[in-house]
Amino acid sequence: MTEGTTMTQALHIERVFDAPRELVWKAFTDPDEVAQWFGPVGYHVPRESVEIDLRVGGVSKLEMVPDSDEYPPAGESSGTIVELVENELLVTEEKIEGEMIEFFGADLIRMRLELHDEPDGKTRLVLDQGPYGEAVLGDAKAGWESSFTKLDALLAA
Repeated sequence: MTEGTTMTQALHIERVFDAPRELVWKAFTDPDEVAQWFGPVGYHVPRESVEIDLRVGGVSKLEMVPDSDEYPPAGESSGTIVELVENELLVTEEKIEGEMIEFFGADLIRMRLELHDEPDGKTRLVLDQGPYGEAVLGDAKAGWESSFTKLDALLAA
């Protein structure tokens, strides 16, 4: 590897939620629900920033805002839905531009979300997202895991 080259790899997370697949799906695809849980602890998503056009070719967009000055700005995320199977599969692609390409280590970030039935009415989520540069991968994983603690609370309500 030459100096300045960044290794990239995809993030892979599997997690079981104590809720049926339809409820987990709704948490990812209903703007009102996304605004209630998305973003790591310390951030929130204003409802008015969430747009989800749930169809292939549709856009999924939101803005994460820090809860206080102790957290750095996060900004807007906007992806195009490229695959969709209701209650089972959601795949988006987000184009990365300008100086953010070097930060992320790629000019296109793909997120693949699969939902699978588990015994006792639970749902196994399989999330693959990337590629990410080495510097971003750990933060992305920590962000999702923190977000999922908020999603657990929403699904339990």
